Amino acid sequence: MKRVLLLGDSIRMGYEPLVREALKEKAEVVAPAENGRFAKHTLWGVNLWIKELGKPNIVHWNNGLWDLHHEAPMVEALTSLDEYLETLKRTANELQRSGARIIFATTTPVPADATGRSNAEIDLYNAAAARLMDSIGIEVNDLNRLVKQDLNENICEDKLHLSETGNRRCAEQVIEHIHKYL
Repeated sequence: MKRVLLLGDSIRMGYEPLVREALKEKAEVVAPAENGRFAKHTLWGVNLWIKELGKPNIVHWNNGLWDLHHEAPMVEALTSLDEYLETLKRTANELQRSGARIIFATTTPVPADATGRSNAEIDLYNAAAARLMDSIGIEVNDLNRLVKQDLNENICEDKLHLSETGNRRCAEQVIEHIHKYL
């Protein structure tokens, strides 16, 4: 049975149990118990988690919502675009060294009235991340586009996390991307 490693922030943590349940007959789905938070935290933990959880055959990974947070009075994102891309590239290099098939998921959107993040900035970072992933041969799962199709149904009242419907829809798309490598 192949091992699937799910990495990422609380968005990953929301769909993770649904992916694990759906694939239980086809793959061992593993993930760190902790939130992957911002990209540098995931870079810091990636090799520790692989040692702890076992070498994966497939990795599905996201980062972004923490990186794009603006904590007032800060006016810029926590992580600059250049730093975000460099960190994603370093994480991708570590994951590629594992020999796993890697899938990167775009950062999910927020409602227009959300505070601390904007879709314009999320779209900018996603576009740059997608170009980077394409240049290094990593598949992109566009969770952003999926969630944007129905923000009211897919996002919780906290204007950040996925609703039950959003988790289910994202899990289905994650499973679709993973399934072709099982």
